[in-house]
Amino acid sequence: MLVISKRDVNLREYLQQNYDQLKWKKRIRITFEIINAIYWIHKENSIHRDLHSGNILYSVLNDAWDICDLGFCGPANKSSTCIYGNLPYIAPEVINGKEYTFKSDIYSIAMLMWEISSGQSPFINYEHDSNLAINIIDGMRPKIISEIPSEYKSLMEQCWDADPLKRPDIYTLRDKMNEIMSYYQNKPNELPQLKVKMDNVTYNNIKLFASKIHKFENLPEPKNATEEEQESFHSKPYDFSVPYNIDDFGKSSNRNTSKISNIIKDSSKKLSKVFKKLRISSKNDNQSDYNKKTVLTQNLNNENEDEVYNNPNLHSEEQDEFEIPDDGF
Repeated sequence: MLVISKRDVNLREYLQQNYDQLKWKKRIRITFEIINAIYWIHKENSIHRDLHSGNILYSVLNDAWDICDLGFCGPANKSSTCIYGNLPYIAPEVINGKEYTFKSDIYSIAMLMWEISSGQSPFINYEHDSNLAINIIDGMRPKIISEIPSEYKSLMEQCWDADPLKRPDIYTLRDKMNEIMSYYQNKPNELPQLKVKMDNVTYNNIKLFASKIHKFENLPEPKNATEEEQESFHSKPYDFSVPYNIDDFGKSSNRNTSKISNIIKDSSKKLSKVFKKLRISSKNDNQSDYNKKTVLTQNLNNENEDEVYNNPNLHSEEQDEFEIPDDGF
């Protein structure tokens, strides 16, 4: 049984606060400890299903990393009729409608590895909508920084391969990460020196970075992108940027202001109807006490009809004790 205690800060906040002081030796150790924590989940034949930097928690007192928000974590044979998670961390095959697997968690680990290397959340400048979903399925991945150990980079790229069968399992990943950590513990001078300074982005209470339920239809099969396709993707101007302060969120553009305002205004009424139709099914599922935090994102083909729903009032009273506070994201 996993017992989760209250921690001081999540990985996203930790990187925001400490990125400039973190050397590669420390970041490699953080990566290993996170992989090791997920190793024990997989060892129990369970899949987390919602790994992202908002639910990786660090205790300053114990200098330890833990995994929280296990509401969707469950047996490997547990089936779900919905896609739940933080979109940039969701494996492309899951976005495409396939079942969550152990290898889906491995993909999420790759996004965490990238985040630890760069200090920013993946696809931070993009709206979490159907356009981003299609880009992920088409093989688009976050741009890798130049100051990164080659072994770390290679392992990360294996973990985010579009083909789940080509990703390492958690046992192999743990062993390889341990080898990388051991090697650089003895030869720290061989590690690259970081030159890139992380943008000063405030994450607290930005709901776009919370896990949600997503609905996508008629998507192509996932594939890996070529280097040219990756370069073309990253050279495009950003369509969406995160403000430095949440109070300025509505000022970033008139288009986003009107869209988000209308969604917030009508979200409670629309969600009450949609939520009644939502069902989470399971096979041989005796995990009835799992927290099913359900917030809905419907991504429509027409950009003008894209809507994001996020209403914390949907949780039942008995679920309140499991609720992650807003600043946990």
